[in-house]
Amino acid sequence: MKFFDELQSATESERKSLLSIPLIQRALEGQVDISIYVGFLHQAYHHVKHTTPLLMAAGSRVPVEKEWLQLALAEYIEEEIGHEQWILNDIAACGYDKEAARCSQPNMATELMVAYAYDTINRISPLGLFGMVWVLEGTSVAIANSAAAGIQQELGLPDEAFSYLFSHGTLDQEHIQFFEGLMNRIDDPADQAVIIHAARVFYRLYGDIFRSIDTADSRQHAAVNIEEQSHAA
Repeated sequence: MKFFDELQSATESERKSLLSIPLIQRALEGQVDISIYVGFLHQAYHHVKHTTPLLMAAGSRVPVEKEWLQLALAEYIEEEIGHEQWILNDIAACGYDKEAARCSQPNMATELMVAYAYDTINRISPLGLFGMVWVLEGTSVAIANSAAAGIQQELGLPDEAFSYLFSHGTLDQEHIQFFEGLMNRIDDPADQAVIIHAARVFYRLYGDIFRSIDTADSRQHAAVNIEEQSHAA
């Protein structure tokens, strides 16, 4: 079995667990209000802004015997750089203050996922970052376009409010093909084990971000933001 297929098989239960999260199911049906969507964009901003630094950190730690991976990571950087700005623009298109979003604090779940990504690169192996790539891009391919279409129809927001989701739903389909070829070149069992383990953890941590958005505290905070904006207007 090729490693990409093994990675899919080994993480299938974690993938199903993520996709079964109530908020994701509601998003696919378009049953979320604007505070939840903007809450998602806030958390997406706070982890996506670390994508390029994480890729650079991983590239700097690739051993000499695997330097071909540096070219792959460089290609990822070229594709991903600046995407956090798309998210801020989406927030603005929803009628929210993108500068306030830029300066806001992430939910603890988002902080923990980002921290684990850096920790994996520095403490275990730079290849562990591919576990995060698999989870985020694989999930995006599975739900981004469908969720965006449903939410847009429900909320009546313009296309400009969904540049991140629509673009990533399309881009990540191309990225997964590249990722598959890359994974199938990794033949060291120890490296494969690192990527599988990291993917399993990232499925849990990414799921926790969606769970954190759907909490009562998160809803209350979003409601306060809406009220503050209406008064400011």
